[in-house]
Amino acid sequence: MKTRTLYRCTSCGQSSPKWMGRCPACGEWETFVEEVQERGTPSRTVSAAGIQAVALPDVNADQAPRKRTGINELDRVLGGGLVPGSIVLLGGDPGMGKSTLTLQLAANLGTTAGTALYVTGEESLHQIKQRADRLGLSASGVAVASETSIERIGALIAQTSPALVIVDSIQTMVTEQLESSAGSVAQVRECTALLTKIAKSSGIPTILIGHVTKDGLLAGPKVLEHMVDAVLQFEGDGMYSYRVLRALKNRYGSTNEIGVFDMLSTGLAEVANPSEVLLSNRRAGEPGTAVVAVTEGTRPLLVEVQALVSPSGYATPQRVSTGYDSKRLQLILAVLEKRGGISTRQSDVFVNVAGGISIQDPALDLGMAVAIASSVRDSPIPPTMAFVGELGLTGEIRRVAHLEQRVQEAIRLGLTTIFAPSTNKSVTHHVQPAERLIDVLRSLY
Repeated sequence: MKTRTLYRCTSCGQSSPKWMGRCPACGEWETFVEEVQERGTPSRTVSAAGIQAVALPDVNADQAPRKRTGINELDRVLGGGLVPGSIVLLGGDPGMGKSTLTLQLAANLGTTAGTALYVTGEESLHQIKQRADRLGLSASGVAVASETSIERIGALIAQTSPALVIVDSIQTMVTEQLESSAGSVAQVRECTALLTKIAKSSGIPTILIGHVTKDGLLAGPKVLEHMVDAVLQFEGDGMYSYRVLRALKNRYGSTNEIGVFDMLSTGLAEVANPSEVLLSNRRAGEPGTAVVAVTEGTRPLLVEVQALVSPSGYATPQRVSTGYDSKRLQLILAVLEKRGGISTRQSDVFVNVAGGISIQDPALDLGMAVAIASSVRDSPIPPTMAFVGELGLTGEIRRVAHLEQRVQEAIRLGLTTIFAPSTNKSVTHHVQPAERLIDVLRSLY
């Protein structure tokens, strides 16, 4: 089967035998990417021989046994372990611990499930060995190779039949069928397609490490995320030691689960009780701080939100948010002024989720609003209080999911009063139901 190279516009689909800077059909610039197409004599008649449709109730739903990684936090995010033949894309900012986590994973599976193949296109074998020694890993079951040709890697996988394949990173891999440079859209897509074909046919789970852009998003085309079975991303602030592993896509499990790690000199350590760790540096009795019970997947977490409101020296006051959606912050400030009588229009507002993690749960709204009000009034919140609730534009406190788990986590850590939406039914006497934001503010001030 012969092949030929075409260039296709990613915006409108227009094809061309040569690369062009501007698409003549849609007028977009820099949208042509390289494609390899097979040329042959197509059959004029298509036969359905050998193809059989099966009634859905008769399909065997027995799942292949997952491979436990030996890292409980990673197993939680994956949905119970690695599925045979799955393709997992792991991304994150430089220094987050992607290579460290995958090397620890390779060492674990290398001793329990068979040889793990670690292919690197960025580092030398000497660097991989130094990292393993620094982490104190027993790497007797890990085979390493420094290679960027995807065809040679495929031949190596067929020759060694490893229990796990790790490619670090997919942006450094190239295929001989394309002339473009490593990291281009076409190269990344074709290399991923070949690795996916190998993984599905052999049943070998494969982990691809991906680069990220300046915006913190996975580099490469969006089609790359559609080609893989799971997309995991490391989150965290490089100034903090805590890392959050979040599933952005998972065909074999929930996308709401997170894993929490602590970056130590000996590698990534699992954080089995993240609530206690995130509140370990809390200083009770400080104005502008509040404890909020949030959930990530099925895991309840207690986090500390901090707010600082000070007079602005600029014509336009600053609004700075860390770990919290900046658009939600604008909404909270508007509701506080309109429905709560707390004005910040002439003040700079800085908010932060302590610990360097990012929280997407809307139940953080009530705690953030109370922390801002506490900073404005310079009055601390009682240290035994926690807050749960999403704020609406009319100042109402809206219902949240998994309230019982949130309350139990707060009680376990010694918090005795939890302000929660009145629409949530709870029999626990620790819960203080509230219908509107103004009701909570009046209770505190």
